[in-house]
Amino acid sequence: MATTPAPHPQAPPKPTWDPRDPVRPLLRPTIRIRLTLLYGGMFLIAGILLLSIIYLFTAQALSDSTSQLPFKVVNGTVQPASAICQLPVNPTGDQLNDAVTLCLRHQSDRALDDLLRRSLFALLGLSIIAFAFGYAMAGRVLSPLGRITRTARQVAGSDLSRRIELDGPDDELKELADTFDEMLDRLERAFTAQQRFVANASHELRTPLAINRTLLEVHLSDPGAPVELQQLGKTLLATNERSEQLVEGLLLLARSDNQIIERKPVDLAEVAERGVDQVHAEAETRGVEIRGERAPAVVQGNGVLLERITLNLLQNAVRYNVPEGGWVEVTTETQHGQAVLVVSNTGPVVPAYEIDNIFEPFRRLRQERTGSDKGVGLGLSIARSVARAHGGRIIAEPREGGGLVMRVTLPI
Repeated sequence: MATTPAPHPQAPPKPTWDPRDPVRPLLRPTIRIRLTLLYGGMFLIAGILLLSIIYLFTAQALSDSTSQLPFKVVNGTVQPASAICQLPVNPTGDQLNDAVTLCLRHQSDRALDDLLRRSLFALLGLSIIAFAFGYAMAGRVLSPLGRITRTARQVAGSDLSRRIELDGPDDELKELADTFDEMLDRLERAFTAQQRFVANASHELRTPLAINRTLLEVHLSDPGAPVELQQLGKTLLATNERSEQLVEGLLLLARSDNQIIERKPVDLAEVAERGVDQVHAEAETRGVEIRGERAPAVVQGNGVLLERITLNLLQNAVRYNVPEGGWVEVTTETQHGQAVLVVSNTGPVVPAYEIDNIFEPFRRLRQERTGSDKGVGLGLSIARSVARAHGGRIIAEPREGGGLVMRVTLPI
């Protein structure tokens, strides 16, 4: 019976214009055209309103100036209408003309001052309205950018199922949103394929290694086996164990590169204590003292992965130490709103220019760091990936006199 293939996720809508068409892009409602029409229309409306208000104020000022004459005629004689306009006693024609001209000029100046004051108040009011309206319209035009930004932040938290799905006119912002959605589709398919590969690799690689370990342990449990066969079995068992560590390290490194979605309160001091307990026996065997004060430092994260950071740093600090009188200091504290885990140790001198190399997978500083009893070369790479997945970072500094100071900083 034939099976129907699973439907592919629907791709976001494509722009309805052809980029190769020299005429069509000029006709579509681009952001440039919309903003030009918007602000040009606002400027035109504001100019019309301001012109209308000034016209009304001017008409009112002229009406006031003509309705209040500076002189009045009483019993056939001309008398001033206000105390400002004064006439000389028994004026001649020229004196009367000069007095009337002076009064009319004073009255026009007062009308212009009143017109200027009212125009300034009108301009202030229109400016406030224009700024408020422009702010609102700019927010409306730029709202798709905020939607794109929020989606990008959600995607940054490893939620690749989010899509913008922007509707509206077919402008540059919609083109950007559609392109971003298409990119997210490709990223989601790539990450899904990676997760599927990791799951398949985990099964395919772990199963034969587990079978080999079981067979070797069964043969080694036979008391009648020759000494040479037992020695060969122990060597193969150690090689198989190293391969298992390598597979586990690679799988953990692949998983820890993503952001941590489910977070819980984790105390770095408790995590450090667990790591110390796990390496205590190995430290005693190598003659390394573990010390340090661990104050409470609670962060939001994955306790298992954070414990892996501490364990990897402690194992490196114990294994790459001096033959005699070595020590490892583990401290936890909070500084400037961040949780800090510091692991420092005695050991060989590490050049400052080679610090970055120790965080690369399978990279070693010198030949004596490649022994099979010292790990597979993924410890610090995993620690850095886990720290980044929690939004933190890890810094290595050479210690004066030899050894390293590893500082892990995580947000609280």
